[in-house]
Amino acid sequence: MVIKVRNLSFTYPNNHRGLSDVSFEIEQGKKTAILGVNGSGKSTLLYHLNGITLPQTGSVEVLNMEVKEKNLREIRRRVGFLFDYPDHQLFSTTVYRDIKFGLDNYKCPETEKEERIKKAARALRIEELLESPPFQLSLGQKKKVAIAGLLVLEPSILLCDEPFAGLDGYTLLYFKELLNDWVKEGKTIVFSTHDVDLAYEWADYVIVLREGKVIKRGTASEVLNNDQTYLEAGLVKPMLYDLFQSYEYKPKNIKEAKAYLKKLVI
Repeated sequence: MVIKVRNLSFTYPNNHRGLSDVSFEIEQGKKTAILGVNGSGKSTLLYHLNGITLPQTGSVEVLNMEVKEKNLREIRRRVGFLFDYPDHQLFSTTVYRDIKFGLDNYKCPETEKEERIKKAARALRIEELLESPPFQLSLGQKKKVAIAGLLVLEPSILLCDEPFAGLDGYTLLYFKELLNDWVKEGKTIVFSTHDVDLAYEWADYVIVLREGKVIKRGTASEVLNNDQTYLEAGLVKPMLYDLFQSYEYKPKNIKEAKAYLKKLVI
């Protein structure tokens, strides 16, 4: 397991309980959704997984390293974090300098920097943006730049806070495909979302939070093909689950649904 969380609790300065006795493990090479309504503790939990927030009680272990002050530099090199708003992590005068910042910070050999930056830019189709100021870019372009700044460090795990929020349809599809390819290489993705349709279609494993507590966890099929999950979490059912609930086969996406309906008609 690449992530192990044990009895993790967190209380904000105003005494609001953000997390309460949270425990789970995450397997390598999977897409794991942290699912819940707004205010359920999703982002707070995600922040603990690369040490943006340190545990108050309980423990977090990532890639066999405990999330503690002494390990943060190496953890953050190997565990990338994509914020919901890319403006939170873009600050340089050009896209090129933003992507290069992490390489400078972690003292990557100068001979490797140029090639890593070009490789990331090609993968994200932003080669023509390298000399552009980040503040002039669209939301989708900014997210691509933010991901490029993570990919050049070649992390093993990518943490994404609401990764597809605010993206148009084609950009969303492109990001999904990009992250799918990343997982095929053995990488691990953990993402927070309140979008049940996204979790139903895309996640391999699901952790459901409510009021800072884990109320369900398991494979996507185990957790999301269960009415009780939605009642306990205060979530609406995914559209495809609701539509095919009475059928033996439950398609995960529109393509599967169309193929199944075609067979039924024939």
